[in-house]
Amino acid sequence: MPNEDELADSPSSAGEDERLTRLAAICEAFPEVEREYMGVHARFVVRKKTFAYFLNDHHGDGIVSLCVKVVPGENDELIASDPERFYRPAYLGANGWVGLRLDVGDTDWDEVAAFAANSYRLIAPKRLTAQLDPDI
Repeated sequence: MPNEDELADSPSSAGEDERLTRLAAICEAFPEVEREYMGVHARFVVRKKTFAYFLNDHHGDGIVSLCVKVVPGENDELIASDPERFYRPAYLGANGWVGLRLDVGDTDWDEVAAFAANSYRLIAPKRLTAQLDPDI
C-alpha cells in the first residue's frame, strides 16, 4: 500500500477528495487496473470489468463509499453485522455488491484495501489475481 508521501505526490490528488485519492492509490496498484473518472465518482476496472466504485453523494444519498463485489450472501451478512458502515448500494446491491462507508468514523485503510483486493480477485482473470500480494 502506498505511503503518505506517495499519496501527496499523486497527480490525481490536486483538488480531489482525499478518500478517492487514497482509494485510487490502492486500486491502481493492482495489475492492469484503469480508473475511469465519473465527476466526483470513480470506477476501477480490470480488462473492462468493474471491480470497485467510489461513490460520493450518489443520487443525493449523502454517503461517501467504496462499493465492491463480494461472494454471494456476504453483502447481507456485512449489512446485518454493522448497518452504520455497510449498506446495499442502489442498482448494485441486488447483484452481490456492498457499500463500505468512508464517511463515518475513522476509515481503516487496510480494511478498504482488503475489500478492494477481494473484489478484484472475484472479477479479474486468475493470471492477474495470482500477481496480488496474498497478504491483502
